Amino acid sequence: MAIRWIVFVGLLSGSLICGAARLSAASERAFAHAQNAPRSDSKSEVPDPAPSGPQSGTVIVDGIAARIEGDVLTESELNELSAFQRLLEGKAMSRDELIRELTDQWIVNNEAQTMHFARPAPKDVDQAFAFLEKQSGAHDDFQKRLAELGLTENAVRRQLEMQIYFERFLDYKFRPAAQVDEEQIEEYYNGAFTKQAHAHGQAVPPLDEVHAEIRHLLTERIITRRSAQWLDDTRTRLRVEILNAAGAR
Repeated sequence: MAIRWIVFVGLLSGSLICGAARLSAASERAFAHAQNAPRSDSKSEVPDPAPSGPQSGTVIVDGIAARIEGDVLTESELNELSAFQRLLEGKAMSRDELIRELTDQWIVNNEAQTMHFARPAPKDVDQAFAFLEKQSGAHDDFQKRLAELGLTENAVRRQLEMQIYFERFLDYKFRPAAQVDEEQIEEYYNGAFTKQAHAHGQAVPPLDEVHAEIRHLLTERIITRRSAQWLDDTRTRLRVEILNAAGAR
């Protein structure tokens, strides 16, 4: 499944215990920060990074990593996502996993645009970027790390914008049917939640104090599961041709 943030609720000592699927804590917090911002129908325009490499007179042709239906995934898209993942986690997925990730983004982007789903407002992306930079340390250190990875600020903003858009659309598509009943909440409270509290040497709070958080956790799990299934099913119906790094099949 493409990037989907999952919050695990522990609520030990009155706090949330959070985890993230395939993303660092810093990126999860940046995303959550942007998610809580007011949403806008305006489209976030993120300019392309300035050209780099050989000087004037040289035409740089981007390689093709994969073909999806009538579209292509380029090597530069693959490299940018890889660098972004290294920025967040210190490592990146394999080439095949990156192509699958970009394919999932293609699926979401196509359906979301068909439904005229609003892109994140520029201020949401700005807020996520600022929060990520703050979590990463001093401004100069952050800029140095971007340079080491070959990333521009525009590239990071573009990746954040896509992840926010991706998550919001999946939430919009699957939350209405993600219903959690009282029996499920009590089962989780008496089982996994209580076991986790005991493992941390913490007293188990009354159910009514953690009821809302447990409902939220279980709802997120349903959305994540249904999103993954939808992406898997849709992917199998696509005509995807994966090329190697040299552009051959």
